[in-house]
Amino acid sequence: MLKRIIIGVLAFASLQASAKVELPKMFGDGMVMQRETNAWLWGTARKDARVKITTSWNGNTYTVMADGKGHWRQAVSTPAAGGPYSITFDDGEKTAIHDILIGEVWICSGQSNMEMTMKGFKGQPVENAIADVMHSSDDGLRMFTVKRNSQFAPVDTVSGSWKKASPAHARDFSATAYYFGRELRQVLGVPVGLIVTSWGGSACEAWMRAEWLRAFPDAKIPQTPEDVKSPNRTPTVLYNGMLKPLIGYTMRGVIWYQGEDNVPRYATYADMLSKMIRGWRSEWGEGDFPFYYCQIAPYDYDLIDWHVNSALLREQQAKVEKMVENTGMAVLMDAGLEYGIHPRKKYEAGLRLAMLALGNTYGVEGIPVTARYEGMDIQGDTAVVRFERSKEWIYFDKGTTSDLFEIAGEDRVFHPAKVWTARNRLYVRSDAVKKPVAVRYAFKNWVVGDLFCDGLPVSSFRTDEW
Repeated sequence: MLKRIIIGVLAFASLQASAKVELPKMFGDGMVMQRETNAWLWGTARKDARVKITTSWNGNTYTVMADGKGHWRQAVSTPAAGGPYSITFDDGEKTAIHDILIGEVWICSGQSNMEMTMKGFKGQPVENAIADVMHSSDDGLRMFTVKRNSQFAPVDTVSGSWKKASPAHARDFSATAYYFGRELRQVLGVPVGLIVTSWGGSACEAWMRAEWLRAFPDAKIPQTPEDVKSPNRTPTVLYNGMLKPLIGYTMRGVIWYQGEDNVPRYATYADMLSKMIRGWRSEWGEGDFPFYYCQIAPYDYDLIDWHVNSALLREQQAKVEKMVENTGMAVLMDAGLEYGIHPRKKYEAGLRLAMLALGNTYGVEGIPVTARYEGMDIQGDTAVVRFERSKEWIYFDKGTTSDLFEIAGEDRVFHPAKVWTARNRLYVRSDAVKKPVAVRYAFKNWVVGDLFCDGLPVSSFRTDEW
């Protein structure tokens, strides 16, 4: 017996002495690293081991000491876009990552409309996805999907692997993220890496730390694992399981498509999303990185007995652009589905997010910008609505007028309005309202938005706060 124990101890000691470097799953073959920066790598090795990291693109070797628990972290200098390259890790035993591309990296997060793959959900297809999947092969577009993981406490890694864009892999990848990445690839001509971490039906609160939620008393922070009543709605659980392990992965920015679950709690959404964005930025340590998000598309929420006007949530989302620097909202007023919370028009979502990135982050000139409600003046019995960022004509895409406008006087009773445009002004009146006080546009659950500027839809809005 003693002999067996001695042999076992020696075998364990030998294993510990030769244990090679281990990396979180997002550091793997086929990965994309952010170009022309100092990109972070981290992992585990033997405790107190000296880890040597060699990058093939320049032959540089970096040396870092693992701590008493074997954890280490090291930044490496990345070159201009290109590849494939490799990285070798050596703490006495070598391991390596192969087929690495250097380019642009984006984190893609949210709920089901970000999670929805190119093949769609059951009975809910993505428009034009069959043809787009057939032509999706692109070695320079790499995709990583984080497996769903709800956790009471933060974890160190995620499950998933890098895939090259192809019909087999694009079919099972986020449609919104795929179209976003495809547009960046075509315009920038550099490798693009997309890391999707999303969960259908998830609440904004689930993607946040407890400290960030203290300003929101209705967010019940779980104190024990038994307090986790929902795997995707309970506050903090997706931050712990699906975001925290990624924080620090050097990237360019984030795209976000979430909000449907927060419709019943719309009143706090602008403050909450702003808090979440600032929290993510603080933890990532990459400054005020770009954060672009989709405004939820119109849908008849009464079909799921949510007797709340989702235009109120859309209004909250629109506020965030003005509350948080380096953010932008992709408006989807023309891309909803009356009877489905998962719109088919995912290309529009991905394209408009890409337009925000290309115009604002990459400085591509000539990209249209969505016009935004600015204010209202009264001229007699007519309300005159002003727009900012409207360098071209405001117009209706289905004719010379619209039936989506309402106007009210001091009695706060809204009436259908006559409406017309002149350059970047919109004129609204009704014979039933002699002294107008407020105007609303498309301020309902389900509408097909028809107010446009420079080819892009304008968000629903109201001039009142009733």
